[in-house]
Amino acid sequence: MNYEITGKTKLTALLGSPIAHSISPQMHNESFRLLGLDYVYLAFDVTPDKLQEAVIGLKAVGICGFNLTMPLKVHILPYLDELTPAARLANAVNTVIVRDGRLIGHTTDGVGYMHSVADAGYDIIGKKMTLLGAGGAATAICVQAALDGVSSIDMFKRQNSSWENAEEFCQRVAAETGCRIRLLDIENTALLADSIADSVILTNATSVGMAPESARSPVPDPALLHEGLIVSDIIYNPRETLLMRQAKEQNCPCFNGMYMLLYQGAAAFKCWTGQEMPADIIKEKFFSQ
Repeated sequence: MNYEITGKTKLTALLGSPIAHSISPQMHNESFRLLGLDYVYLAFDVTPDKLQEAVIGLKAVGICGFNLTMPLKVHILPYLDELTPAARLANAVNTVIVRDGRLIGHTTDGVGYMHSVADAGYDIIGKKMTLLGAGGAATAICVQAALDGVSSIDMFKRQNSSWENAEEFCQRVAAETGCRIRLLDIENTALLADSIADSVILTNATSVGMAPESARSPVPDPALLHEGLIVSDIIYNPRETLLMRQAKEQNCPCFNGMYMLLYQGAAAFKCWTGQEMPADIIKEKFFSQ
């Protein structure tokens, strides 16, 4: 196919800030090319204060769907007409589907994350997870992990104005899934140490360690990482965060957010096009580590 934009090209996009580092445009546009689909995927740097204007504009020009990344996965909620069951439970959206002029919020982050765990060769079903963060990606991971059968999740966040909302989220997901979920103060090192000691996997779903502030780690003391603990960081820029370096020094297996990005993108791709992303080809071309 001679791939070029036409008068019939369908628009998809990514909104977030910062956005320039994202490889989602390459991943989606190459998939469109490989399948001969007349779509294009663009990235737009949008901050929360400009989100409403961006959504109105994209809807007006007939966009068929878009993704959201940090920090917009919760900010998008007031501008949507409907939520899928997964997005309702997570109270966060990373994928919007436009259908008959209505904006439908969905989340593929959790599915992408759990697929990436299995892809890395680990089985965490029936076991305990320590999860750092309570934002859009963290809630999506928590929901899918609970739905898939992770037995217990300790979610850590700062005790700030969103604490009560996070508590309500944990109680609701626990009630609907049967998973034991606790919300704990991320600044309480003793609680964090106890949780990590009992867990098979530690997952960082905060932005701590993301470029350009890559000299930080969400774990205050590397000694908290016991040998054999699986350490997962959903950050992929840089590909090796300080947390991952700490994990390797403690003989912990670890992996970053590259494959979560791939598999959440593949799920969004299917939502928009109805076709399977050629994930194996995309993985080889853009995600080889």
